[in-house]
Amino acid sequence: MEEVELNQRQAEDLAMRACLGAGANPASARSLVDATVSAARFGPSAVGFPHLVDYLNSFREGRINCDPTPAATRPFPAHITCDADRGIAQLGFDLAFRDFVDAARNFGIALFTQKNSYTTGELGYYVRRLALEGLSGLAATNANAMVVAKAGGPAVFSTNPIAFGFPLGANAPPLIVDQSSSATAYVNIAAVAAEGREIPEGWAVDNEGADTRDAEKALLGALLPFGGRKGANVALLVEMLSAGLSGGSWSLDASSFRTGDTSPAVGLTVIAMMPGPPGSDHIARAHQQVRRLKELGVYVPGVSGRPRSIDQPLRVSRAVFDVIGRFASKWDQSTGART
Repeated sequence: MEEVELNQRQAEDLAMRACLGAGANPASARSLVDATVSAARFGPSAVGFPHLVDYLNSFREGRINCDPTPAATRPFPAHITCDADRGIAQLGFDLAFRDFVDAARNFGIALFTQKNSYTTGELGYYVRRLALEGLSGLAATNANAMVVAKAGGPAVFSTNPIAFGFPLGANAPPLIVDQSSSATAYVNIAAVAAEGREIPEGWAVDNEGADTRDAEKALLGALLPFGGRKGANVALLVEMLSAGLSGGSWSLDASSFRTGDTSPAVGLTVIAMMPGPPGSDHIARAHQQVRRLKELGVYVPGVSGRPRSIDQPLRVSRAVFDVIGRFASKWDQSTGART
């Protein structure tokens, strides 16, 4: 597969022009660019620039409000709640971020909930932001129903991911666990389908409820939970944490994030926690434990794996680059307007 290499500045510039060319206002574009480049560098590649295409299409087709006015309130001292106004989830989070961090440091724990947004993108991004502030974080979100509780049943949940972050010190990348309650993420199946490959057995069923390895049939069918009933229980737990606590749409009621002109209006919940009382050695202990696990051959997400330096180029498939480039070409930098 042919790839294009981009440095940090080139990646941000391309994504910014594409968002503005798709109709997003500058604030939404800035929030989405930051999240996209972060996902491309630290998260699974499928939730970086390939997923940006979903956002760009959704700006153009009306699933995302291009000029939202997120409204945040504080019903309790340590609880910030936001209505995203059908915009991107990242913008509402960004606008509340400093108050959210300050609340966690003041009370030891703080809660951010948001409803009425498009899907959240890479969920690990939210807890990574907190970890870089020295806070531990837990995040949960949902989207439209695309996961069955059991083979042959109706789709009742989204992939319903959950993410957890823990800081490991100023000179160490944080531990970041970010995984769906389905056997895989929807964007992974979409990426396999685009490449014309088969998916592993146990990932999905077709539209008649039969196991399939055909990615195109899986896109028309539904995903399976990981671990059978246990995965379905995790999906339910995430549904209650995200849509239940925020007031966002249940997955059964959310519209598709890839078709139509209606926002999924789903929920996001993020919990920020101080990793220990002032003066504690909890971060140092966690760093030492992670080092010990790595020495024993354990893969530690967020720590093990690819380089984290911003000097490393980002790689984008030629097909995805070309699609994003077409959106970017609609933005005239000389006039600051869409063409």
